[in-house]
Amino acid sequence: MGQQQLLLLALGVLVIGIAVVVAISVFTVSAIESNREAVIIDLTNIALIAQQYYRKATILTGGSNTFTGWTIPPALLQTSNMSTAVTASVAAQTVSLVGLGTEIGKDGTNVVGVTMIVGPNSIISTTVNN
Repeated sequence: MGQQQLLLLALGVLVIGIAVVVAISVFTVSAIESNREAVIIDLTNIALIAQQYYRKATILTGGSNTFTGWTIPPALLQTSNMSTAVTASVAAQTVSLVGLGTEIGKDGTNVVGVTMIVGPNSIISTTVNN
C-alpha cells in the first residue's frame, strides 16, 4: 500500500471511532432522559390516585377532603422504571412522593430522583434531583 492509502485508512478508522463514541454518548443521555420522564409519569399516576382518595367520601373509602389515611397501592409501589419503592409522606392537605429511577444521573454516581408534591387539586411541584 502506498502512503496515501495508509493515511486514508487511518483517517477512516479515526472517523468511525469518533462516530461510535458520539453514538454511545447520545444513547446514554437518551436513556437518562427517558428514565427521568418515566419516573415522572409513574409518580403522576400515583398522584392522581391520591387526589381521587382526597375527593371521595369516607363511606366510599375516601378521605373526605383530606389525604390522611391514604397509602400507595401495592401494585404501584415499585415499577420497572424505579430502582426502589416509592416513598410517600402524607399530610392532611399534601402528599410528597419520592421515586428513584434505574439510570445513573448526570452526576455519574446517583440514580435519577424525582420528588413530587401533590395538593388536593393539582401537582404543586415536581423536582428532578439528578
